[in-house]
Amino acid sequence: MSLTSTIGIDIGSTAAKAAVLDGSELLGTFVCPTGFSSFDAAERIAELLRAEGFDPEVSPCVATGYGRVAVPFADKVVTEITCHGRGAGNLFGDEGTVVDVGGQDTKVIVLRGGKVAKFAMNDKCSAGTGKFLEIMANRLGVSQEELARLARTGAPTSISSMCTVFAESEVISLIGKGTPREDIAYGVIESVVEKVSVLARQGKGAPYFLTGGLCENDYFIERLGARLGAAVSTSPEARFAGAIGAALLAAEVGKRGNA
Repeated sequence: MSLTSTIGIDIGSTAAKAAVLDGSELLGTFVCPTGFSSFDAAERIAELLRAEGFDPEVSPCVATGYGRVAVPFADKVVTEITCHGRGAGNLFGDEGTVVDVGGQDTKVIVLRGGKVAKFAMNDKCSAGTGKFLEIMANRLGVSQEELARLARTGAPTSISSMCTVFAESEVISLIGKGTPREDIAYGVIESVVEKVSVLARQGKGAPYFLTGGLCENDYFIERLGARLGAAVSTSPEARFAGAIGAALLAAEVGKRGNA
């Protein structure tokens, strides 16, 4: 374990993530399902870290996310907005609009000079989030990866409800009518793209950076960019933007009791 390593832990509603940095160098990332208990997820993440030689009770550690207060070994807890902004700035640059599609909410963060200038958030309904895609994929009996593959060949199909429950009823109705799965998949992803793009337009504009669980969904990224009229940059590491931002902040916080 590097004596200068810092740890960021992001306990989200769907997944718990951790990032370890040495300065600005990313040493490793870790992820596990959050499950029922954020406290249990925090301990599972700690076990994954220790198995690779990183001890969150020794290295400076900052926690963020939905379950940040459930991380007993964190030296400080910091809001998701601050951590995601800091992490995205480290990955992509100090100016632009960060779009974070999480399990239960979607956030848009405007970066200016590497700092959060403003933000907007949709946390009233999961219809524009990763959870919506998970629910709809399950309803169609496919994985989220298969949902995206099907959507590429689907015909335009409207799913207009703003509520996940009503949107699921629309999908059930389409299934009952014999609508091809490809067309339903198209409508499902387009529905999320539309809701996310409306929120994203409240930001600064291009460049756009995507963080969160859809960073490796190429079809979603393509459709979001087309809807916004600008390319959307992302990377596999962007899923860990919150944890990376927390680890960067941990370097400033130091270890509790040793500052």
